Amino acid sequence: MLVFNILIKIIFNVLSYSFPYFVYLCYLCVTQNHINMATIKIMLKDKQLSNGLYPIYLRITVERKRKLFSTGYACEKSDWNENKGEFRKSYPEYIQKNLALFKLKNRAENIFSDAMSSGNHLTIHEFEELFFKYKLDKKVTVNDFWQENIDDLFLSGRTGNAKYYRDSKNSFFSFVENKILYFKNITPALLSKYEVYLRSRGAGDSGIAVRMRAVRAVYNKAITNGIASKDDYPFESYKVSKLKSTSNKRAISFENIQKIRNLDLTDYPTLVDSRNYFIFSYYTRGMNFHDMMKLTRNNIADGKITYIRSKTKTSITVKITEPVQEIIEFYKDKSATKYILPIILSEDSTPLQLEYRKEKTLKRFNSDLKKLATLCAIDSTLTSYVARHSFATNLKHKGISTDIISEAMGHQNIAITQTYLKELESSIIDEAVEKLLQ
Repeated sequence: MLVFNILIKIIFNVLSYSFPYFVYLCYLCVTQNHINMATIKIMLKDKQLSNGLYPIYLRITVERKRKLFSTGYACEKSDWNENKGEFRKSYPEYIQKNLALFKLKNRAENIFSDAMSSGNHLTIHEFEELFFKYKLDKKVTVNDFWQENIDDLFLSGRTGNAKYYRDSKNSFFSFVENKILYFKNITPALLSKYEVYLRSRGAGDSGIAVRMRAVRAVYNKAITNGIASKDDYPFESYKVSKLKSTSNKRAISFENIQKIRNLDLTDYPTLVDSRNYFIFSYYTRGMNFHDMMKLTRNNIADGKITYIRSKTKTSITVKITEPVQEIIEFYKDKSATKYILPIILSEDSTPLQLEYRKEKTLKRFNSDLKKLATLCAIDSTLTSYVARHSFATNLKHKGISTDIISEAMGHQNIAITQTYLKELESSIIDEAVEKLLQ
């Protein structure tokens, strides 16, 4: 061993004299391992989330102490390459997501490299402080921050909201030609130009308001997170409220509801499901499509349906009336799953699969409703939301107070209910006034 050590010293001295840069590189490698003693890995955690996916973490190990940092991503095991620590090609937008993971890992490596160059030895806790300080000090782009929020929504299973923000992001960045933007770059002038851009593509006030509210929500969250400044806030000057809703009247009369319910569909069997969904929605206080499709037999007890409304997270209990019971019985022996209505075909569907299924069925539903309107000679545009508006409006026609209607529909305040009711047709109001004068 003594002879071996002497030989190593002789070789090192010769190399130092002949190849100093080579020795310096060797020194860096040795000191990095010696000073930091850290390993950095992107890994998939074994414990599943409530949505059935597996979360992806950045794992830091320093002197046998480990710390996991959430990346905000999650996927199924089949979409993850454990050896490479990255998404497989089967994962949607895998290139962009892998690039984001690479940047995250690179940030961690830079923290250790900076410490090493300064001769510092980082503990796991010191790394954690620098890791989050690095994030705060970094100048975050609108592009990255918006995408991060979309990813978080998908991760939490809020796929509907995620797609709304994703579509809005695609629209906005198509307008700016995918340029890198910081929040201070979003000015009232830019928003006005974006409005002109949307109008040039056929958007009306309602559609523009939807896009602008998305931009405003992202900006507000950036301010909350300390990424954007209140001083640059553009929505003090550019008012989204100026974009007045011009939506068509959505409610139809109780008589037209009965036309749809009693329509003979012997010659139109493909319209039966859509007719049933519409009537089910109407008689369950205007239950929206997303909540209907997720109803299971466990939601039924003592002649009532109890469920959590997805939009407001409030619990709602609805009495099962005769039309609703007929539809439940109609599908009782036809469904192979736990669901009351045959919309979700597999009980093992992921949140993303559920969203795709909802979109596909809802598109067909709305298309079928137009056919039903024609067959029933209803001179109104029927959509899935007409059932909800009709429920509110028809209750109001029967003299039910607005606060009770608001409670029945699961609204968080009466103001929301009033937006439904203000669409009452003038002729109906005139008729009501005429009755009072008789």
